[in-house]
Amino acid sequence: MNLIELLPQNEYFIFLLIMISTVLIAKLFFILMTIHFKKITEKTKTDIDNIILKIITKPLYFMIFFIGLYFGLKSLSVFSLYGSEIDKIFFVGGVFIISFIISKILSVIISAHLKVQKKFEKTPKLITKITSIVVYLIAILIILDHFNIEISPLVAGLGIGGLAIGLALQSTLSNFFAGIHIITDKPIKVGDFIELEGGLSGYVEDIGWRSTRIRTLPNTLVIIPNSKLAESVITNNSLPALEMSVVVQCGVSYESDLEKVEKVTIDVAKKIQKTVPGAIKTFEPFIRYHSFGDSNINFSVILRVEKPVAGYVVKHEFIKALKKRYDKEGIEISWPVRKIYYEKKH
Repeated sequence: MNLIELLPQNEYFIFLLIMISTVLIAKLFFILMTIHFKKITEKTKTDIDNIILKIITKPLYFMIFFIGLYFGLKSLSVFSLYGSEIDKIFFVGGVFIISFIISKILSVIISAHLKVQKKFEKTPKLITKITSIVVYLIAILIILDHFNIEISPLVAGLGIGGLAIGLALQSTLSNFFAGIHIITDKPIKVGDFIELEGGLSGYVEDIGWRSTRIRTLPNTLVIIPNSKLAESVITNNSLPALEMSVVVQCGVSYESDLEKVEKVTIDVAKKIQKTVPGAIKTFEPFIRYHSFGDSNINFSVILRVEKPVAGYVVKHEFIKALKKRYDKEGIEISWPVRKIYYEKKH
């Protein structure tokens, strides 16, 4: 007499036994994944396996429970008449669970691959969304093929329906393809500091399927439709490199000794370059006189910073220090003056 013969001939007992065994197996699997396998992945040089392990643990845990529920229901005679329907439901559910796991793994791998390249510090979410859409479309095709549904009439119907939807969603599709254009042409990427027409500036937070998010320096989020951004004139301060020059316009009175002005200004600029955080300490600042103004002889002072946002602080500190030094040296910055001549009539 074997163990099966000793079990009570009760299908509900068998169902309960299957479900308890499923839960125990799922719990054991969860413990192995979160403790044992986690220790193994932590020893590797890359963190990709850690992220993948974290992503797939819960879906696989649910998959084990899903499989156990399938065999449990199949063991009950009350569902024997619906065996075909149960097979179909669990096939569709299984395909979508596997698709979910695959799409998450591909998103992690694609993101990791792009981040390795210097031109992609962060990955736009649009790329991972497109990857997920492709995976789920393949899953739908697998399901349709399993149920022997002809795809050709469906594609023809979708073509006509797609034309109507395309006309209705013209603006949305325009933004979608503009987003793809921005990612592929790469005028900007996530993390860049940009300036747009109208004076708007900030960091690119994300390039989505409909809009691009820009975080301004006051820490507000500006959302711009991709189609408008693609047609805008963009100044990308992060390209070709983060380093950039900071040009400060200034002017001194016509009575000033220009040699002294140049010497004093460069001295102040050098101290700013060496002491202010964000300024490039090895850069040699310089000035260039460029025009005779109404009240001053005008010139530009050129400094250099490590990244665009540092330019605001460097310029701020330089103007304060220069004004203080000019006052000390007796160098005058004139305000607008107009000389009026009166003609004497005899």
